[in-house]
Amino acid sequence: MYERLFVALQHVLPKKLLTRGAGRLAGLHGGRATAAFIGWFVRRYGVDLNEAADPDPASYACFNDFFSRSLRPGARPLADADFLCPVDGAISQFGPIERDQIFQAKGHAYSTAALVGGDRRLAARFEDGEFATLYLSPKDYHRIHMPCAGELLQMTYVPGELFSVNPATARGVPGLFARNERVVCVFEGEFGPFAVVLVGAAIVGSMATAWHGVVNPPRRPDIEKRSYADGEVVLARGEEMGRFLLGSTVVLLFPKGVLRFASEWGAGRAVRMGEAMAQLRRPD
Repeated sequence: MYERLFVALQHVLPKKLLTRGAGRLAGLHGGRATAAFIGWFVRRYGVDLNEAADPDPASYACFNDFFSRSLRPGARPLADADFLCPVDGAISQFGPIERDQIFQAKGHAYSTAALVGGDRRLAARFEDGEFATLYLSPKDYHRIHMPCAGELLQMTYVPGELFSVNPATARGVPGLFARNERVVCVFEGEFGPFAVVLVGAAIVGSMATAWHGVVNPPRRPDIEKRSYADGEVVLARGEEMGRFLLGSTVVLLFPKGVLRFASEWGAGRAVRMGEAMAQLRRPD
């Protein structure tokens, strides 16, 4: 009952207005009030500040600085794996793309073409490939890293809704990740193309990439695509590629026959940036 009510309310609440207001508040330099709120947030959500490069809640000028905090050196060692988990969070779903359909939750799937903003030529490169959907909760580290080395080909801003992306909403809103605002980053790796899709959500005031900076706000009404020249943006395995201000979701897309997920991966499992996600499929 609670879950259905929570989802129903999201259809009628002014999500963009609330998100705009929350973004402004999160950027305020409020002195003691900001420090007090950050302290409350740390206690409420169990944030481990011992991992942060700066563990003092009072040292952050605004909530956004705290939320997008960096980690101390060595806090996330990189596993000996071909593909690394790019974020701290939990596995929402992962596995094969069925032709062009990505599994969201029981009874719900959406197309790769819808996810990447209607680019069917791009979507076709991931037909029968593999995907992983990773959910970042409020307590998590909110920087996004590269699952493997890659050269940036294009970045596309796709306007959309701002539903929550928590598990209850994923179960209750069809096509959630292809309906919300998102930033689609397409790379070329040693095995071919792969995509890292940053999905916005309610109260997510901003998404940013390492090469562009803040992508939103402002929120625009139309799809915007940027292409990048050869060698313009090349990122190493494990290198930071983006960040959220407040929690959201990352969807990864890989071509057919490229990788095999780690045996310990399972839906609902907590994950940390830098742990082994998958290995390349190699000829026997």
